[in-house]
Amino acid sequence: MGTYFVKARRGKIRWRVIDAEGAVLGRLAARASQVLTGKNSADYTPHADHRDGIIIVNAEKIRLTGRKLEQKKYRHYTGYPGGLREVSARDYLASKPERLIREAILGMLPKSRMGDRLAGRLKVYAGPAHPHQAQKPEPISLGR
Repeated sequence: MGTYFVKARRGKIRWRVIDAEGAVLGRLAARASQVLTGKNSADYTPHADHRDGIIIVNAEKIRLTGRKLEQKKYRHYTGYPGGLREVSARDYLASKPERLIREAILGMLPKSRMGDRLAGRLKVYAGPAHPHQAQKPEPISLGR
C-alpha cells in the first residue's frame, strides 16, 4: 500500500467568502489560511495547489481581544537612517483595516513560491461589497 498523493488541480479557482463582522482577528486569519492552503479538504497534500480563493468582506468590523488595540504595534523600516515606522493596531484598523487582516493571514501562509501564489488569491475589502460576484463565491462560517 503506497502513499496517496493528489494530482495537481487545474482549471477554475473555487472562491469562498467570509464575513468578518464581529470575528476575532486571529481566529479569522487561522480559518482563512487553512482554506487557502487546502488543509480543510480531505485530500490535502502539502505541495499541491488546491485552487481555493478567499474573499473577506467587512474588514472594518473585525475585533481584537484584550488590550491588543493599544499594545500591538506594526513596524516597518523605510531603508533610511531613523526610518523605523511604528503604527498601533487601533490606527491601522481606523485607516487600513484590509491591511490588518491581510498581514495576519499572510503570516500564517508558507514562505515560498506556493505561499506567494496563495497570497494572490486573498482579497480583502473594508465594506460589505466586493466586485467578485461573477465568480459565485460560497459563504463560509467561522463556527461562531
